[in-house]
Amino acid sequence: MIDFAAVMIATALFAFLCPGLVLQLPGKNKPVEFLNMKTSVLAIVLHAVIYGLLLVLFLVMLDIHIYA
Repeated sequence: MIDFAAVMIATALFAFLCPGLVLQLPGKNKPVEFLNMKTSVLAIVLHAVIYGLLLVLFLVMLDIHIYA
């Protein structure tokens, strides 16, 4: 059986954590902005760190598997 958990979780997190798509931390004018489709270097770095931490949480610490 093939474990699809890594692919599915990484793709979903990437889609939801793209800076400016759903939310942006920190925003240009406010600490949190929603659906603004603009980004900054600080927002990219912060979203990358959050992405990495959540990926480690789901795949390593919680040991989630999805078999097909």
